[in-house]
Amino acid sequence: MSDNILKIANQVFIDEISALERTQSLINHNFESAVDILANSNKIIVSGVGKSGIIAQKIAATLSSIGISAVFLHPVEALHGDIGMVQKGDVALLISKSGNTEELIRTLPYLKMRSAHIISIVGNLNSHLATNSDIVLDGSVMKEACPFNLAPTTSTTAALVIGDALAVSLMYKKNVTLEDFSRLHPLGQIGKSVRLMVRDVMHKLQDIAIVAKNTPFKDVLIEMTKKPFGCCCCIDEESKLLGIITDGDVRRILQKYDDIRGLIMDDVMTKNPIIIGEQAYLVEALALMENRGSKQISVLPVVCDNKLIGLIRIHDIINN
Repeated sequence: MSDNILKIANQVFIDEISALERTQSLINHNFESAVDILANSNKIIVSGVGKSGIIAQKIAATLSSIGISAVFLHPVEALHGDIGMVQKGDVALLISKSGNTEELIRTLPYLKMRSAHIISIVGNLNSHLATNSDIVLDGSVMKEACPFNLAPTTSTTAALVIGDALAVSLMYKKNVTLEDFSRLHPLGQIGKSVRLMVRDVMHKLQDIAIVAKNTPFKDVLIEMTKKPFGCCCCIDEESKLLGIITDGDVRRILQKYDDIRGLIMDDVMTKNPIIIGEQAYLVEALALMENRGSKQISVLPVVCDNKLIGLIRIHDIINN
């Protein structure tokens, strides 16, 4: 039974990936036109029903998070007063697999009455919604991952990724900066990582284990034990960083050598290690630490003009 479940799960991934490859192939000049219109909009009204409505809510939230005025409008509530949020210069982004969703069709003339541009993400280019939109983005899929080809799966994935592609394109189009993004996320890890710099949380030289390159390995271990960060940096007479050794390196060294008495720092340290500057944002430091494949690193020497000035740990980023 377990093998069957794994096969089913694997097939879902295959279906979803195939749907996205198809969606990518359907991107054309309409997408560029949609980005241009959205970039010049007063506000983006995102709407859909059912699962498409949930995707619409996520797209609206993503747009808002990058500083673009966007709201979700439920098409039923729109006809009971909420249509008042739509104003001249707004753009309505409507999502529907069939393109014939009754609630959206009933809302359509009232959106146009309020001079809103209409962009639709649909799975049927011959549908009512598609033929009555200013711009149509093709979100059609060959089939749903559902065994009955009914439950929205690949179709909602396609719509979601089109929405993400629009959002990221708008970030470039409107020149959204890291500073802009940080102001929109004042709380939580994202906000802190793009607001604080390395210099704000790094540990200074007096707290770091530091040795010369000819220091015996035993003395390196003693120095590392005196300091709390599980590493030791090697510098020359001018404080230029030459290398680093970490707790993980120590374990590997002890596995490799039966006799460590003749070893010195220069024999065992990682030379030309990954470094970072003090004015880099924490998000940059985190990316350097995490994007190292199987050899993820947990500490970064901080340098200025090639001279060691501090140290930052992954824990310092997470805890701030």
